[in-house]
Amino acid sequence: MNADVLELWPELEWIEDADLREATARTWELALERSPLTPDDLERIPFTLLVPDCQVTFMAHKRLVVHLSRDAALQMNKFLAPDLHCDLDTVIAGAILADVGKLLEYAHGDSGETVKSDTGKYLRHPFTGVGLAMEAGVPDRVAHIIAAHAGEGDMVKRSPEAYVVHHADFMTFLPFKHRF
Repeated sequence: MNADVLELWPELEWIEDADLREATARTWELALERSPLTPDDLERIPFTLLVPDCQVTFMAHKRLVVHLSRDAALQMNKFLAPDLHCDLDTVIAGAILADVGKLLEYAHGDSGETVKSDTGKYLRHPFTGVGLAMEAGVPDRVAHIIAAHAGEGDMVKRSPEAYVVHHADFMTFLPFKHRF
């Protein structure tokens, strides 16, 4: 496992399935290899370009979504089992990977600001993220979360794990987009 990826994502250790943990890490390795962004950039750039002057960094948002997703899945399993079960490995991997495609969607502008890349002008991060994940051997149940976590997912039937990640992502995005 790449040291940069492990430093970005200590939460990878929460994934019990070694093959899934490795495929999740490999997806991030591929994204970093192909992105103009560095791990240090991810600690500085805004998590979204849809909110002007957003100060919350990509990694602060991402790590929050992972933690919220895991906590929500644990509570759902506690209170809703056996009628509804969320696979924790799937939730954690999906939350870690949900925005990995942004590494291909974002680039540095002429003044150093974060802008849409040429790829990002044509493909949003759920699409590029699924492509990276499938190349890295991530199972379909996790690729589904990447595909369904954003607005594009409103067109498909989401798994329970995908609902968890989708809502964790949106509850930490919409208050910025629609300030009260």
